[in-house]
Amino acid sequence: MFTRKIKKVAVLGSGVMGSRIACHFAGIGLQVLLLDIAAPSNSTGGGEKKADLNKIVNEALTAALKSNPSPVFTKDVVKKIKTGNFTDNMKDIADCDWVIEVVIERLDIKQSVFTEVEKFRKPGTLVTSNTSGIPIHMMAEGRSDDFKKHFCGTHFFNPPRYLRLLEIIPTQFTDKEVVDFLMHYGDLYLGKTTVLAKDTPAFIANRIGVFSIMSIFHLMEKIGLNIDEIDVLTGPIIGRPKSATFRTADVVGIDTLVKVAKGVADNCPNDEAKEAFNIPNWLGKIVENNWLGDKTGQGFFKKIKGGAEKEIHTLNLQTMEYAARSKPKFATLETAKPIDDLKQRLKALSAGQDKAGEFYRQFHYSLFSYISNRIPEISDEIYRLDDAMKAGFGWEIGAFETWDVLGVAKTVEAMKAAGFTVAKWVEDMLAKGFTSFYKIENGKKLYYDIPSQSYKPIPGGEAFIVMSNNADKIVWKNSACKLYDLGDDVLGLEWYTKMGSIGGEVLEGINKSIAIAEEKYKGLVIANEGPQFSAGANVGMIFMLAAEQEYDELDMAIRMFQNTMMRVRYSAIPVVVAPHGLTLGGACEMSLHSDKVQAAAETYIGLVELGVGLIPGGGGTKEFALRAADEMHPGEPETITLQNRFLTIGTAKVATSALEAFDIGILRKGKDEVSMNQDRRIAGAKQSVIDIYDAGYTMPVQRNDIKVLGQSGLGMLYAGINGMWRGNYITEHDVKIAKKLAYVMCGGDLSEPTVVSEQYLLNLEREAFLSLCGEKKTLERIQSVLKGGKPVRN
Repeated sequence: MFTRKIKKVAVLGSGVMGSRIACHFAGIGLQVLLLDIAAPSNSTGGGEKKADLNKIVNEALTAALKSNPSPVFTKDVVKKIKTGNFTDNMKDIADCDWVIEVVIERLDIKQSVFTEVEKFRKPGTLVTSNTSGIPIHMMAEGRSDDFKKHFCGTHFFNPPRYLRLLEIIPTQFTDKEVVDFLMHYGDLYLGKTTVLAKDTPAFIANRIGVFSIMSIFHLMEKIGLNIDEIDVLTGPIIGRPKSATFRTADVVGIDTLVKVAKGVADNCPNDEAKEAFNIPNWLGKIVENNWLGDKTGQGFFKKIKGGAEKEIHTLNLQTMEYAARSKPKFATLETAKPIDDLKQRLKALSAGQDKAGEFYRQFHYSLFSYISNRIPEISDEIYRLDDAMKAGFGWEIGAFETWDVLGVAKTVEAMKAAGFTVAKWVEDMLAKGFTSFYKIENGKKLYYDIPSQSYKPIPGGEAFIVMSNNADKIVWKNSACKLYDLGDDVLGLEWYTKMGSIGGEVLEGINKSIAIAEEKYKGLVIANEGPQFSAGANVGMIFMLAAEQEYDELDMAIRMFQNTMMRVRYSAIPVVVAPHGLTLGGACEMSLHSDKVQAAAETYIGLVELGVGLIPGGGGTKEFALRAADEMHPGEPETITLQNRFLTIGTAKVATSALEAFDIGILRKGKDEVSMNQDRRIAGAKQSVIDIYDAGYTMPVQRNDIKVLGQSGLGMLYAGINGMWRGNYITEHDVKIAKKLAYVMCGGDLSEPTVVSEQYLLNLEREAFLSLCGEKKTLERIQSVLKGGKPVRN
């Protein structure tokens, strides 16, 4: 499709965004040249060292690498980044395929940088700007025709590794091939939701996002709500990030928010809602005080030292003083909280009869009015607005999608009654008998196309499989799971439990899905579309059975888990697991036993059972012992691979990306794959099932050739455990758990290295797991996790 190849990228400007953009490009495997201005010389004789001239860029990159969350997938990524300065190294962009400008937001400075770029870039090289506020066409003025053809805006969101939005903003001169290439490259290689935006102030996401925040500020005054109340109302309860409204402003920078709002107010004279961008008096006062959020140590919130821990205090906008945070309660929230399904929850919230219900109605009316009037000003297609808000601001559901949920016709009537207007095209759509902005047909999502007044498939949708779009093709289900026919003789299983936890019904779903697939399908994909893949086994159930000393039932539950994981490994069809987000404990064990893992790049995967006083009991300990045996090489000490595998479980190490999961031995090099774009992983997993089946899949045979080291391995591991205990690094209970783990991984107290079967190791694993369930301190750890989310150190 595209002949253009990107092998090397230059990033001009090493500030917060530039250094992190460089890290992201290096993370996908590219060579990166990161440049910034030369540091002022400390020498009078002109003998300054090159390292001194690169001080600014080197310090910026070092600061980025130390930041949390990390901008890199693995630590060795930095080797792909070469630093330099504009004075000495601008000439080096000659061998770069893409030059990205990320310097200060001043047009004159950007234009001077582009003048230098013109001197050295080879014709055809892509040149883009990461500006968030300067019109793209103004930066192209005075440049050569070749420059203009290959120039546009590429607006990344901060932090670029984690926020998935990439806005592509062409000018009238940009070659269509360049736009198409960047839309594709950003999606497939950078893992982004690429959104085509028009060259209008604040583009798409910031235009809608800042309107949303500013309208909330004004609505808060109108209804009489405070900061704590707004952040409770506008967080996860409506499918928005935990940072909600005011905490988001503190993180982004209150000055940045005000700057964007003023920019829209000044540059969009025909915006019918421009008054929403007016800065309230209290907001102006906060900026005057230099209370700009995290960057200045206080904003809408402030950390107050109190004893051993810091308390978070909230700003009172009437008195301009900080006070302890309150815990707001609204009847509408209490009614809606138990509703797991976000769409049903939004309906309940909007129907509330208290202040909260009134807030939700007024907020949605103003948002719906605004987005309807931004078409076609900022985008010709509605889905681009929804994509931008989901990928850039972390909304679980887009604004037009929300409007569909609340009922378009019904809401328009209510909006008019409340004094809100909608764009004429919405009324025309309803008059034509079309009652929703989106609909699903044959597993594909269609959007309402305004010019043609018809529904069209979202472009590129064939690369993305959304399981729930196949609701008319459910093959089997229970109260926790649904099994879909994904087409091409492939099944897809997903479940809907809290945090994706794996209990009895999910295990039933996995076994049933494999059985059905073995009868008449090529294979099975296991995935879901929740915020996290799975936090692991249902520890609440384990705690309940252990606390009541129901050891026979507990033994049965562990056997069922082990047998299910072995069914994933030993079935007559290929099983491909497509994890994303948290993939912990039992979910990691499932991945370990699959024929292939098709993981999202942002997959946080590991065996974390030691944190709750247990060892992996669903085949994870067995699998690591098996892999350690396979990794033993003649001439090397046999204990080294065992020790490495033991430490990975013993320290509850979690890979912070799918790429790091290869380094710690969870994902298999040459077998498992990574999808940079999370939305592509299910389609990738489906294709893997087809490829494995078509290559001639044969059901594997259980292993009985696993070499374990017995007493020689135990001696080495026990010595290390005792050393850690003597150094006060671990508690006595940690010692007990670690020794149980060592016992299983060494195959028990065998007098010499012995070859054993998988079932032998599974039996040892289950016995150790059961014995730890009977320990008081293990139950204390599990209880602590269930109550507060963190285990106690006991």
